[in-house]
Amino acid sequence: MDHVDQALSTHPNWSIGTRRSALKAAMIGTVLAALTGAASAESLLRVRANGPIQVVGPAGPTHAWIKFCESHPHECRVDLSQPARIALNPQVWAVLTQVNERVNSSILAVTDQDHWGVIDRWDYPDDGLGDCEDIQLLKRKLLVQAGLPHRAMRMTAVIDDQGQGHAVLMVLTDQGDFILDNKRNAILPWRRTGYTFIKREGTSSRSWVALGDQPAPLSTATR
Repeated sequence: MDHVDQALSTHPNWSIGTRRSALKAAMIGTVLAALTGAASAESLLRVRANGPIQVVGPAGPTHAWIKFCESHPHECRVDLSQPARIALNPQVWAVLTQVNERVNSSILAVTDQDHWGVIDRWDYPDDGLGDCEDIQLLKRKLLVQAGLPHRAMRMTAVIDDQGQGHAVLMVLTDQGDFILDNKRNAILPWRRTGYTFIKREGTSSRSWVALGDQPAPLSTATR
C-alpha cells in the first residue's frame, strides 16, 4: 500500500475533514511525483488524436455550471496568456495518466441526487464522492497544480455510448484533443471514445462553444 492508498483508506478514527485533507495531499503529491517520471515513448506514440475537434459556434452553459462559477470563479476564467495547447511529451503523458487513474480509483461515483439531494450540481468531490463532472473538475485542479495550463483543459459535455449525458475533461494538445474520463482509465483521442460531443467551455463562464464532427465507433478493445 503506497502513500496514496493509505491516505484514501477510511481509518475509523479519521473525521471527514481529516480524510478530505489526506486525500488532497496524497493526490497532489502523486501528481508532482509523476513529473519526475516518464511514460515510454512507445506508449505515447500508440495514441494519436487525429487532429482537434471542430468548434461550430457558441453554446450556453448549464445553470449548475454558472452556480459553480459563482462559488469558484478561478475555475471559470481562461488566462489567454497561457498556451492554448499543451506540448505533449512522455513527461506530460505520465502526469495525465497518473491523475486520471488515481482520481478514478479514489472517488466513488454517485449521482447528484444521492450525493447532494439535487438533480444537478457541479463541485469538487472533496468527501470522496462525486459524479462525472465533479471527478473531472478534481482532475483538472490537480493537473493545474502539477503545472499544466488551465487554458488547455476544458470541461466538455457529451452523449455517451449508452445515449446518456456525460461530462469529460478534454485536454488540448499539439497532437490533438484527448479525453480524460471516469468511465475508463485509458486516455483516448476524442475520435476513439464513441461519444457524441455536444459542447465545451469557451473563454469565460458563460461562453461555451458547440462542437462538431462525429467520433469513430468505440471498439470493444477500448471500452
